[in-house]
Amino acid sequence: MAGLLCFCLCVGGCAEQSTDQSADASSGKSSEADSGEAVFARACAACHDGNVPKAPHKDMIALMTPEAILAAMTTGIMQNEAAALADAEKVAVAEFLAGTALGASVLDIPACEADQHFDPLAPALASNWGLADNNRRYIDADTAGLTRADFSRLKPQWALSFPGANRARSQPAFAGGLLFVGSHNGRVYALDADSGCQVWSFQASGEVRTGITVSPWGQDDPASQLFFGDILGNVYALDAASGEQLWRMRADDHPNATITGTPSLAGDTLYVPVSSLEVSLAIDPQYACCTFRGSVLALDTATGEQQWKTYTIEETPSVFKQTSVGTDVIGPSGATVWNSPSIDRKRRQLYIGTGENMSSPATSTSDALFAIDLDTGKVNWVFQATENDAWNVACDSPTPQNCPDEDGPDFDFGGATLMVTSESVGDLLIGGQKSGVVHAVDPDSGKLVWQTRVGRGGIQGGIHFGMAAAGDRLFVPISDMADGRSYPDPERPGMHALDISSGEILWSTIDLDRCAGKEFCHPGISQVPTVVGDIVVAGGMDGFARGYDVHTGELLWTLDTTQTFDTVLGTATRGGSLGGAAGPIAFGGKLVLSSGYGIYNHMAGNLLLVLAPQPPAAATSAATREKDYE
Repeated sequence: MAGLLCFCLCVGGCAEQSTDQSADASSGKSSEADSGEAVFARACAACHDGNVPKAPHKDMIALMTPEAILAAMTTGIMQNEAAALADAEKVAVAEFLAGTALGASVLDIPACEADQHFDPLAPALASNWGLADNNRRYIDADTAGLTRADFSRLKPQWALSFPGANRARSQPAFAGGLLFVGSHNGRVYALDADSGCQVWSFQASGEVRTGITVSPWGQDDPASQLFFGDILGNVYALDAASGEQLWRMRADDHPNATITGTPSLAGDTLYVPVSSLEVSLAIDPQYACCTFRGSVLALDTATGEQQWKTYTIEETPSVFKQTSVGTDVIGPSGATVWNSPSIDRKRRQLYIGTGENMSSPATSTSDALFAIDLDTGKVNWVFQATENDAWNVACDSPTPQNCPDEDGPDFDFGGATLMVTSESVGDLLIGGQKSGVVHAVDPDSGKLVWQTRVGRGGIQGGIHFGMAAAGDRLFVPISDMADGRSYPDPERPGMHALDISSGEILWSTIDLDRCAGKEFCHPGISQVPTVVGDIVVAGGMDGFARGYDVHTGELLWTLDTTQTFDTVLGTATRGGSLGGAAGPIAFGGKLVLSSGYGIYNHMAGNLLLVLAPQPPAAATSAATREKDYE
């Protein structure tokens, strides 16, 4: 699943400044010569061009907004190191690194009235990202408050564009009457679920791509915690009522560590998957690739103290040869963990899927399913789906020197595993791979029970961010976006239903190409789906959200999220490609969509949309009818 700002930790800091400052610089004005690029080259490049092990590469920092980068230099982690820079120079560096100008975040989400707050008597939809320990992503109709007939009457209740952001990737969580969600600008918001006003916000160190995990609470103990990770590899615990930070820890000291999979909660332990975007840095032939290994951490929820850490590759990476241009090749590396762990309390195990190796040599733990003991971190078994998969971004670029000898095929397990139970087979652990293949294994042994090819697969094909299950059916979204490589199987973008006992494909609804030449638009489903009652809801890379009949695959509902929506900020916004692990959520008569993936050649957008059924009577009155967004 082929990307950070803990900033420079070397002596002198990132912002080591020459002593010859001009009058303009000291007054807060940069001369034309002091461009952001020039200031970065003078003051930061020595650390952030890859020379200091714990300093994130500038390409990683570039994934942040200019506001977030500037905040790190003025009030955040880099405040002391950047003290020698003039204000204008800090702004110039922030804009240079982010590739965009400051100013988008001058608007803020309107604050709520004083009586709108966290309600300890209002239930939570779920604690974990997968809506249950098993990651099945199923919401019954009563909990959702939505019937099949309601879908045809869904209209926007409110919409939001995240200030200072250009994408929406964090899955919201309903709890205590509020909607908790992270953002590209690094803020986590507590929003009133009915109006979208802001109860509180919290500024993390970097973009929050994970969903928000909610600890349960009771009437005797109304305190609840929120847990999430950021793009810098930090893990946070907040007080749900106030947004106060309770603790923060860094999950890995590698400069390119990141957290994209939502942490999973079981009892008083938080299980955190750790990944890396080092795979992208290998495009530079001078970058010594690669040194990161995926891992899972167990943290005490009260303190953030690490209880155990398990690497997906036991061996520490080391130099074992050079590339054709003399750059060190370091390995083994990779087997990152992009997905949210599923929890098996009966067996006291958690399950994850891993990505490819980022450099040679390939290992037996890449593109694999893991069972890990909840209490000790011991690996109980590993099922490897694809052998000899080592790949990085250099492989499909004009500078392939860092491409491993294996050259792919880059068939990660990007999406989370699911635990299901079949009357005829018993318990199964199921994982979907970018190869387009679904694997069902015995959770006791890791032995394969069945295996089904659903899609063509590819670097941007197959199953990306997860699947859903309800009853005896597994719902498999397929992307199969073209990636410049050839494959023996035809592409099959769309939604597919499988029998969980046998893996038999029960129905397939192939997405028609509705892009009509629209740039960065593609058919297929990358975003993780959710089953709401008897409708499976999925977001497409073409910007359409769709609802399918779980029994037949009939398309029952569509919504184009790329059209214009009025927001609670008093501005207009639109969505883009629906991608990532921010799947649909439904609760209390509301359906919530996150639209705007905007990276890896997908359509940009910035939309959090809350839909609710319009009363039938209102539909007959022109005076009260809302704008038709369908």
